[in-house]
Amino acid sequence: MTLLRIGETDLYTEDSGTGEPVLLLHGGFCSLESLRHQAEALAPDHRVIAFERPGHGRSADIDGEYSYERGVAEALAVLDAQGVEAAHVIGYSDGAIIGLLLARDQPHRVRSLVSISANLDPSAFTHSAEAAGAVVLDERARSTRSETVTAASAAASESGGGGGSDRDPSTEPDVERAHYDRLSPDGPQHAEIVLGKLLRLWTSQPRIDPASLASVAAPVLVMSGDRDTIRPDHSLLIAASIPGARLCIVPGASHGLVAERPAFIAREIREFLHPA
Repeated sequence: MTLLRIGETDLYTEDSGTGEPVLLLHGGFCSLESLRHQAEALAPDHRVIAFERPGHGRSADIDGEYSYERGVAEALAVLDAQGVEAAHVIGYSDGAIIGLLLARDQPHRVRSLVSISANLDPSAFTHSAEAAGAVVLDERARSTRSETVTAASAAASESGGGGGSDRDPSTEPDVERAHYDRLSPDGPQHAEIVLGKLLRLWTSQPRIDPASLASVAAPVLVMSGDRDTIRPDHSLLIAASIPGARLCIVPGASHGLVAERPAFIAREIREFLHPA
């Protein structure tokens, strides 16, 4: 556990276990604690490398907006700093989008990819205007959002960005906000700034052409919850766009599936990485 200097930014990084390298990429407004179960499940026979992007977990925020391209550059810089040429990549939510871009644009750096609840563009959300009429399962009951998240979501909606709050994991109001308040070097009061930047990111990016994923050569497992805020048909689109990709819809799970079904996800990842 250390702060790794990447350009002008210090990124909190963890490196544990031995074996083939695995790179973990967390979601938006999440820390590495959201993937702790997966890290511990893989560490006995893998080298698990993980880092927290600026404004997340133990990494201080940056001036300016976030972008997925910056996330790709940071992931490559972390791999370089750890002396890893290629890794198995496991990404969740925003981290899954970064994983897709890595597999497409840096194929020699990705041994395989597990993409959990990714989207190719903002129309993927169940409540987006483009989703009108789409067949989806009833939403699971969710905890009341914190005042900060509610206010930020409302502000985005009023500004015409509607749908951004759909990105939030169902566990966020209590668990992820508590992790942020406890871990962030910027202090709890900075959360509103981070959420504002994330909402702008989620309502404008990514813009990934499904046809561009045909160039992905690494083995890919696409996962999402059956009650995810990413529509199941969109997860199917991602998997169908990647040659040979597998699709796993996790039953009884929302966008917070990594917290809701950690053992199930760990088992599926292990079977994917080590097929019989």
